[in-house]
Amino acid sequence: MALRHKKTAAVEESINESFKNLPDDELFTFAGFDEAAAEKTGYSDYSYWRSTFQVFLKDRVAVSLLILIGIILLFAFLQPHLPGQRSATQIYNDASGMQIRNLPPNAEFWFGTNSIGQDLWSRVWSGTRTSLLIGFAVALSEAVLGILMGVLWGYIRRLDRLFTEIYNVLDNIPQTIILILFSYIMRPSVSTLIIAMCLTGWLDMARFIRNQILIIRDRDYNLASRCLGTPSRRIILRNLLPYLVSVIMLRMALAIPAAIGNEVFLTYIGLGLPVSIPSLGNLINEGRVLMTSAALRYQLFFPAIALSVVTISFYIIGNAFADASDPKNHI
Repeated sequence: MALRHKKTAAVEESINESFKNLPDDELFTFAGFDEAAAEKTGYSDYSYWRSTFQVFLKDRVAVSLLILIGIILLFAFLQPHLPGQRSATQIYNDASGMQIRNLPPNAEFWFGTNSIGQDLWSRVWSGTRTSLLIGFAVALSEAVLGILMGVLWGYIRRLDRLFTEIYNVLDNIPQTIILILFSYIMRPSVSTLIIAMCLTGWLDMARFIRNQILIIRDRDYNLASRCLGTPSRRIILRNLLPYLVSVIMLRMALAIPAAIGNEVFLTYIGLGLPVSIPSLGNLINEGRVLMTSAALRYQLFFPAIALSVVTISFYIIGNAFADASDPKNHI
């Protein structure tokens, strides 16, 4: 211990001697204030959405499927307006006036024809267009209703009991029953399916948003915002919803294939869209009847492939974007 004190004293004496040899004006100098330098110290070029897309673009599978879905969407809506395309509802006859029934795929009819002589290529693209329209409409409606109800349910304490009772009543009614009843009561159409799916489809989204809001509602920064008099609308939009972007995007992406699957199910039990409106559900239901004939199975394979590509792509893209939108994965 004595040796350590001697070494410390020697170091202090050496430092004092070095300062004594310096002029007074070199010991300390005033640092001038530089406003630009001060701004640089507090500046960050971080952008949430830029970082989200940077992380998402690193997932090559998701990006490839996103490009594929973009091409499918573009072609599905442009296909009727392209030259050389046939009508999806017209019945085609041969030179003798007979219907061109169950013609296998060839150079003239790329996907062949169905049992009444309609072009399967045009019907597959028309059915994809109809099913995607239903899927996007249902997903958007569920997101708007689910987010709105979920935020009100979780943030405003006085509404908790009311929304809980509404949820308990509607959630105990099977969605299949509602879909079947609406298909019986209303005329089968695209709007009927969308309304029937949206009646209870928002419940899961609302419950999930409510649970997440309850977790983060009383955190310190939200309590501080309320103490400072920040309006509830601003707290919800600035403090709460940005925290839930990843899960909202995931559920919206999954709602699209779920809606298409419901449409296929209703058609399977005979309560879907009429045959005059091509959809993937109608096409798969028609092809299912022909599965026993090996020569006619192409009428099931083509719409089934289209349905599989759309649903799997949205599932993978939704999961990848949800992971990318999580700030924890940002650099």
